[in-house]
Amino acid sequence: MITSKQRAYLRGLANDAPAILQVGKGGLTENLLKTVSDALEARELVKLHILENSGETPRGAAEAMARALGAEVVGVTGKKIVLYRQSSKKPVIGLPL
Repeated sequence: MITSKQRAYLRGLANDAPAILQVGKGGLTENLLKTVSDALEARELVKLHILENSGETPRGAAEAMARALGAEVVGVTGKKIVLYRQSSKKPVIGLPL
């Protein structure tokens, strides 16, 4: 569980980052979850864009992905969601205490 201070720090890091994945009409498929999991392992912080035709609300998609992947929802802004999960191999982001 991350604190509100850590969440704010992560939101700041994600501000300028581009969305690296899009959730489209296929919705939250097994393949998409695997791709997001791999991206979280490599980057720890991932921004995704939820397309109109996905049939998902951004908040719902964020919470479903976080549950499925053991990640934290950092933020949901408009159609963009940001997820965080510390890497099990080599942590990249140092969180403030």
